[in-house]
Amino acid sequence: MRAAGFGVSSLLRFIAKWIVILVIACSWAAAKDQPFQVVTWPDSGQPALRFSFSKFKDIGGIGKERTYVTDVAAENLSNKPISAASFSLYVFDRSKARIGEGYINLTNVATGQIVKFQVTLSASGTPSSLAVATSIPRTVSITVNSVPQGAALKLDGKALGSTSKVVDVAVGKHVLEFEKEGFNPGKFPLEISARDASGGSVSYELGSAAHDTIELRDGSVLTGDLISVSGTQIQVRVGGNTQTFDRNQVKRILLTEREAASN
Repeated sequence: MRAAGFGVSSLLRFIAKWIVILVIACSWAAAKDQPFQVVTWPDSGQPALRFSFSKFKDIGGIGKERTYVTDVAAENLSNKPISAASFSLYVFDRSKARIGEGYINLTNVATGQIVKFQVTLSASGTPSSLAVATSIPRTVSITVNSVPQGAALKLDGKALGSTSKVVDVAVGKHVLEFEKEGFNPGKFPLEISARDASGGSVSYELGSAAHDTIELRDGSVLTGDLISVSGTQIQVRVGGNTQTFDRNQVKRILLTEREAASN
């Protein structure tokens, strides 16, 4: 009887031990699947968005300046679709000091929809907590040129004046439009990423609709019909009048396509 009792007691202890192990394992697995942090926006009133961040992965860096990547799930909690929204992602260490900043851009998020993406940022330390705030749309300054210069310029349908022009362009996809009398109008697709810096340039060459184009070194542009080119000069007919220029005055000649005359 004592032997039997000993066996039952041992069996119960064995079962209890494995129950504890299973509980710990399940708790560990559940904790592993939990997001690093969940943030709602705005932080007061009725939330419109919920951001779930995974643990930050260190993918390299120099010294204390490290580069991290995190998986993000953004859920639209509002009753309206979100066409476009930009946010700043602030990263803090354990002492609540801000050590890094990233950006989140959302487009076309339907009501109740969850979108998943990654955010990469640099931080001078180990991330401990996060905060999300509305971001003023970031813009990049670029110089827009055309050949020839002086073309009417539009950005996403908005008139901006004539080329050459320095314009501020927000992050995202855009369309530049060029138009100049005597030339075919043109469009140029432009995409600005969050990593782009100011100081770049775009140059668009318009096609002549009916006449040749002679660009002089002083910046002036002639639209007419090229008559002849020699080693020392060129002749061009502009508005019915023939003009002669020294070849050293000429920077570039653009010839329009013409059909060969039939005999």
